[in-house]
Amino acid sequence: MKKILVPTDFSDQAENALKVAAQLAKNYDAEIYLLHMLELPAQLIDPTLDGNPNSLPEAIYFMKLARKRFSDVLSSDYLDGLTVYETVQFNEAFEGIMTFSNENDVDLVVMGSHGASGFKEIFIGSNTEKVVRNSDIPVLVVKNELEVSKVKSMVYATDLMPKNRDSFLEAVNFAKKMDLEMHVVYINTANKFKTDEYINKKKAVFFKDVDFDNYSFDLYGAESIEKGILKFAAFKKASLIGVSTHGRKGIAHFLNGSISEDLVNHAKIPVITFKIKEQD
Repeated sequence: MKKILVPTDFSDQAENALKVAAQLAKNYDAEIYLLHMLELPAQLIDPTLDGNPNSLPEAIYFMKLARKRFSDVLSSDYLDGLTVYETVQFNEAFEGIMTFSNENDVDLVVMGSHGASGFKEIFIGSNTEKVVRNSDIPVLVVKNELEVSKVKSMVYATDLMPKNRDSFLEAVNFAKKMDLEMHVVYINTANKFKTDEYINKKKAVFFKDVDFDNYSFDLYGAESIEKGILKFAAFKKASLIGVSTHGRKGIAHFLNGSISEDLVNHAKIPVITFKIKEQD
């Protein structure tokens, strides 16, 4: 974990994410990339589009304002002794975050979120949700201030399917680095009920040759997968929830939903996601 990306809009939630990233950077001697996206109308970025000579000074104003905010953030005591690179880019937030993380070989994205409820999750969504759904690298979502040293355990939800094993192993490596106890759970629901025999067979294959001892496996019954994960995490008093994300898009995403995005919206504790790699 050498490069940590923190997208920021200079909100309280973004600062909470930066504080967590700072603790991780100190623990693992990592660099922080602090990224702010200026989502400006095209004519402000390129005044030749509307022929308005006043557009360029307006764009410069927004750039200077961002630099001033960066200066204020970088003066924070919790960043003392850390290497922090600040970047301002003209792009849509989601597109810019994805492009930047790929071009700079980022190891972890840390993002803030205020969560959502009701219909605005469907119609609006957030940049955090989009990044969670599409990022190829782990995304850690935090809502409140967090003392990383107190994070001792992680609940990781799985369906034990072979296609998800690589993302599970990535979660295992994360747990090792963070020295976390890992509570692996299969949520058994009424509409997708599986027998003990079925689960034991899947478990034997899924956990074969896993080089990690600090984990347990539980079968937990609940009315839905999301509620089961949240209730199980509360029961275990876990500090963190881990889940694999499939990256569905368009109508498939709307119809199938996304457990990872629901958890990002509703979990009170941090959520970290690991992308399921496409099978050849």
